[in-house]
Amino acid sequence: MSSATQNQALQALLFLYRHVLAIELPWLDNVTRASSARRLPLVLSRDEVRALLSQLQGTSWLVANLLYGSGLRLMEALRLRVKDLALGSRVCDPRLRSRKRHDSR
Repeated sequence: MSSATQNQALQALLFLYRHVLAIELPWLDNVTRASSARRLPLVLSRDEVRALLSQLQGTSWLVANLLYGSGLRLMEALRLRVKDLALGSRVCDPRLRSRKRHDSR
């Protein structure tokens, strides 16, 4: 059970006893609330990224560089086509296909 669910259940019990039943239970004030697990974001340093990319070759290297350098999502990078590149303006946009289709109507 998540910490948010536990805390919500505790608040429901406190409300029930204090406001509905009008009973004060002093021991309920000292109940320890559940705390959520703290997670640090996974961010690689530039050296770690460089070391990781140096281990890749071919298509894997290309896709990993696109993901890192352009911020594309995985499926956007895998479905990328030459039509998605605007070489004149140096833009890589996987949505260019759908925009061109809508603009021509």
